[in-house]
Amino acid sequence: MQYWWVNQNQTYRHEFAGGYLWSPKRKSNGDVNPYYESMREVSPGDLILSFVDTRIVALGVALSHCYEFPKPTEFGSAGGKWAGLGWRVDVKFSELENRIRPADQIDRLRPLLPSKYSPLLIDGRGSQSIYLVGLSTQLFQELRALIGGEVQESLNTAVGLIQAYSAEGVADRQISIWEDRVHRSIEQDVTLPATEREAVIQARRGQGLFRQRVSAIETGCRVTGVSNPELLRASHCKPWRDSSNQERLDGENGLLLTPSVDHLFDRGFIGFDPTGKLVISPVADKPSLARMGVSADKTINVGPFSEGQRRYLEWHLELVLLKSRQRTWSPEP
Repeated sequence: MQYWWVNQNQTYRHEFAGGYLWSPKRKSNGDVNPYYESMREVSPGDLILSFVDTRIVALGVALSHCYEFPKPTEFGSAGGKWAGLGWRVDVKFSELENRIRPADQIDRLRPLLPSKYSPLLIDGRGSQSIYLVGLSTQLFQELRALIGGEVQESLNTAVGLIQAYSAEGVADRQISIWEDRVHRSIEQDVTLPATEREAVIQARRGQGLFRQRVSAIETGCRVTGVSNPELLRASHCKPWRDSSNQERLDGENGLLLTPSVDHLFDRGFIGFDPTGKLVISPVADKPSLARMGVSADKTINVGPFSEGQRRYLEWHLELVLLKSRQRTWSPEP
């Protein structure tokens, strides 16, 4: 379990009601923001403290890893400088009765604050520049002691919530709703010739012209070795939902994968580096990977890619793969 602090001054009302966290993938100028990248490190069961104005107002239990999702329409004008494509983590929030004000206890908390990526300034005010930041175990436990028994109540319900969420396939359904929206916009695009429009729509499911073009490059699943066409999907490296129409039909933007490997690839649990090495996200569950045909216990190289494939796979590594838990945010000596 990891512990997180989220500043929700602009978006708390929408995120609490909708049961999610959302951040853009990048700043509007394309720069990386470490507090957006934190979304890629959240795992189901992690505990989240919601900070609004000057108080911790709610607790959240993460129900999902993050997944791609466009900026929620309910945000309206909030976050006018945010890019439109972002990360979403589904969360079960509970409002607190004991809404502590960390500034009142800053002398107790200050020694535990990290020198970098701190959720609080040294005077106890919230850091306005952050969105989501990890908490050290020591800092979380101190905050937990201040909040009281409501934290344990959330922990007691976490496992059941996650199991129910997983059984319902909520994240996959949310992605499908987004893709349906894109699908309808393509259907209504009268500037596209009918044949191209149909080809782009078929490419969503890895069918039609896109599959033909991928099959001219790839002969089987790079990971499992399966070569029977009936057992393979034509999977986009740069997801269909993110691509231009040209990219949606580009055979070099595709791999032939078994359905389980396709799911892992699309959700960012695995990727491929330009040398052909299979990259496994550190948030992926190794036993589950093994049951789905992916060994996490040895180095796997699936062979060389074309220049075009490498370009799309680098995009996947940069903007789809779930990232490393490399920052612990523990206090520095």
